This record gives sequence, structure tokens and C-alpha cells, in this order.
Amino acid sequence: MKPLSLAETEHIVKENEGKEELEPYFKKFAVLKLKEALELRKGLESLDNHKIKQDHIVKIIDFLPEDASDVHKIFIDVSLDENEIKQITEIVAKYK
Repeated sequence: MKPLSLAETEHIVKENEGKEELEPYFKKFAVLKLKEALELRKGLESLDNHKIKQDHIVKIIDFLPEDASDVHKIFIDVSLDENEIKQITEIVAKYK
């Protein structure tokens, strides 16, 4: 099993029946398109930081944290230093 962002989930759902029921949800909450979400995932994975798990990456893609406070809300179980937070926010800023 692999955690999926809203953009990735939306892409999968569009290929199946019942998508009409979920379209309003995706329109309201999915911020990025699939291509952007995949690029952001790749950028975060390229940090090669063992503290950043796939669950964290999905939350970052879905919430697009703007500052250290937002990042800390995602990483409640992990302690990141200032440099790690800066790397994450710089990558996310490209998708705002």
C-alpha cells in the first residue's frame, strides 16, 4: 500500500464508476493537478531525508505548508531542524 495525494486519488477515481459523487470533493480540496503533485512528490523525495515518510509527503502535497508552523503540524511525530523545514518550504513554494 502506498499513500496517495488527493490529486493522485482524483486521477484514479476519474477512471472508475461513481466519480460524479466525488467530483465536488476534489474540486473543493485538491489544490494541485496530478502533474504538479507528482513533481512535488519527486522534489520532496529527492531530499533523501529518512525523517520524511510517504505519509508526510502526501500531507505536504495536500496542504502545501507555507511556514515552519504549518510544517510542524504535519510532522507531529518527528522533530525537524530549521534547515530541513526550510528545504521543504522552498520546494513547496514553487507550487503556490
